[in-house]
Amino acid sequence: MCVNSFERFNGRRSGKGSQVAILAHGFGTDQTAWSALRPWFEARYDVVSFDLAGCGPSGADTYDFDRHGSLFGYADDLLEIMDDLALRDCVYVGHSMSGMIGAVAAVARPELFDRLVTVGASPRYLDDTGYTGGFQEADLENLFDSMSANYQAWVAGFAPMVVGVDNGQVVADFSRTLFQMRPDIALNTSRTIFNSDMRSLAAQLTRPVHVIQTAVDMAVPVQVGHWLEAAIPTATLDIIDAEGHLPHMTAPDEVIRILERCLSANVA
Repeated sequence: MCVNSFERFNGRRSGKGSQVAILAHGFGTDQTAWSALRPWFEARYDVVSFDLAGCGPSGADTYDFDRHGSLFGYADDLLEIMDDLALRDCVYVGHSMSGMIGAVAAVARPELFDRLVTVGASPRYLDDTGYTGGFQEADLENLFDSMSANYQAWVAGFAPMVVGVDNGQVVADFSRTLFQMRPDIALNTSRTIFNSDMRSLAAQLTRPVHVIQTAVDMAVPVQVGHWLEAAIPTATLDIIDAEGHLPHMTAPDEVIRILERCLSANVA
């Protein structure tokens, strides 16, 4: 039996609206990361979500080390899902790595997108001349070495640091989905993300982009949000008075407050 991309990536579709909203999760989570926000979207949109390659219960079956060695491979997955479902004029909401995946897809085929919302997204994690990404080469090598040496111990330290607030349930949920990833896939995915440089895409985006970021994020410093706002011609920026890299899980009310404003024309 032929399985399309939406089914292969554990796709889920629900909601009452006529316009489609695509919810795309970030590294180390799966589509359950949207649980706190999904009811808000379902009341207003036709909601589509899926698990990125390497993530979710079937992650090892969907991941290809060559294809997914670049964010462009993930963008191809997204576009295949959209084509499978014949989606057009979508609101795309991408957390972390999925923010840039959506940007790649929207540059390639802008007619599929009405607008994009990014949460904690970064085009480049390494510092560069005139650019603050938040990491040095040595930082990343230490991260990769720790993942390789003892993945379980790495998760135990990484999860609470990324969550960034005292929220035991979110730490447990994030740890669960990190442990769900096969360690070699998680390592290769992290290398793909942290070594990427998608800054050249910013000026090519023609659809409205709403950038959401927390005031304190160990993975994405606030300077990155300001860079995106300046580099993307259609961008707006909202900085949440909150901490951590997972505000859709730890501060959903704050995220919804912003969504109600920036998507008001779509949900009115």
